[in-house]
Parts: sequence; structure tokens; C-alpha cells
Amino acid sequence: MRLLRSGDKPDGETVGLRTLAALARDWYGDRLDPAWRPRSAEESQRILGAHGLTGDFWRLTSSSASPQ
Repeated sequence: MRLLRSGDKPDGETVGLRTLAALARDWYGDRLDPAWRPRSAEESQRILGAHGLTGDFWRLTSSSASPQ
């Protein structure tokens, strides 16, 4: 793990713009639907995995899976 010079915080992950746009579409695309409900951690994890976002950095806990 490489540390950043300012603040010695570990690097995060780099995501390409196309991946980010596709993830945003899947993550927030149904938010205005009247039938919307918070998704489970497992459902959120599947969305991340479908976009190739895997590994420790992308592993969700149940408390971080459904930001309001």
C-alpha cells in the first residue's frame, strides 16, 4: 500500500469515467421510482461486482451499503 504525502492516508481506488457513469446509473437510476426501497448489502455488492469493482476496497459492510 502506498501512502500519500499529505496526511499519510492510504490511496483509494481509481475508477475510469465510463465505469463511474455506468455505476452511478445502476446505483441511483431507480431512486425516483415510487416503489424504490433501500437495497441490501448483498444487492449493492452485486452492483459493484458487475462493474468490476471487487477486492477489499470495494467490500461493503451492511452499514455502508445503502447511503441515504
